[in-house]
Amino acid sequence: MLLSTQIVFGKMLLQVCITNLHSIFVSILDWIGISTGRGRAVRVAHKAAVREVHRKTDKSEAVTPKIPTPTSVNYHFTRQCNYKCGFCFHTAKTSFVLPIEDAKRGLRLLKESGMEKINFSGGEPFLQEKGDFLGKLVQFCKQDLQLPSVSIVSNGSLIREIWFQKYGDYLDILAISCDSFDEDTNKLIGRTQGRKSHLDNLYRVQSWCKDYKVAFKINSVINTFNVEEDMREYIAELSPVRWKVFQCLVIEGENAGENALREAERFVISDQQFQDFLDRHSDVTCLVPESNQKMRDSYLILDEYMRFLDCREGRKDPSKSILDVGVENAIQFSGFDEKMFLKRGGKYMWSKADMRLEW
Repeated sequence: MLLSTQIVFGKMLLQVCITNLHSIFVSILDWIGISTGRGRAVRVAHKAAVREVHRKTDKSEAVTPKIPTPTSVNYHFTRQCNYKCGFCFHTAKTSFVLPIEDAKRGLRLLKESGMEKINFSGGEPFLQEKGDFLGKLVQFCKQDLQLPSVSIVSNGSLIREIWFQKYGDYLDILAISCDSFDEDTNKLIGRTQGRKSHLDNLYRVQSWCKDYKVAFKINSVINTFNVEEDMREYIAELSPVRWKVFQCLVIEGENAGENALREAERFVISDQQFQDFLDRHSDVTCLVPESNQKMRDSYLILDEYMRFLDCREGRKDPSKSILDVGVENAIQFSGFDEKMFLKRGGKYMWSKADMRLEW
């Protein structure tokens, strides 16, 4: 709303300037007319040109910039994590987490602005209150806001079966991040904690998803350590509804640069290497590829303060919080490309009620 007001004010100011310039020009023309006798004809032509400028300006006032609809939102409500993945691009720069009532208020604002899907992420979202904070938000979004889709991205290491017993009914999709089916490679990447097996956790959570009727998904970041792997056999065995395959992404201030908490440069692969990986897995029907360009422009990301993050310039530039200025104002500074969102298949069958899965 603020941006629209500024645009209208600017156009009014432009018209005032044009009118003042017109008056000055007419005075000059009067002098020319006295001197040459041709002033009247020039004045007529000038007035016609001014009327045309006004007509175009008035017409343009009716065209207001299209405000994106927050159909699908990724809410990174915490930056804290128990893993240390070397390419992580949403690192523990703060320990802040909104009070749950403020988070719920923001989620309701998003629903009122058109949100259909919420994805909770981090950091590791199951860290806060041993998963209860997350569970309450999941229940609120499905039960109170009646959202068609509620999903989570987690590393899977802190999930317990009791969580599914309490909150599984309210969750549509659970995505577990897994970059390799070689335990040593996961350790090299940093996707591990102590002696715990990341792959054991992955298979355990997949089994619980089936038991408690939650759609299971896998996210993989393709990087220098796993780019030569063939994961087809494992993906077929785990049978996720979607396998999101991301090209390793560098974000200034997060995993690259002076103030970064990670150094992702050694994980970066070329576009051709990424394409070779995709070609090797082209027969995997659930695979959904995500290049760097798609990731930067086509996601609506909310940080722990409920600010939209604009990643177009290779860094995360925050808007003001939707709690302070509202969704419509903040989303204009999100850098969100709605066309790219649709092109990459961002809107899909995301409600488990519609999936008709065989549990």
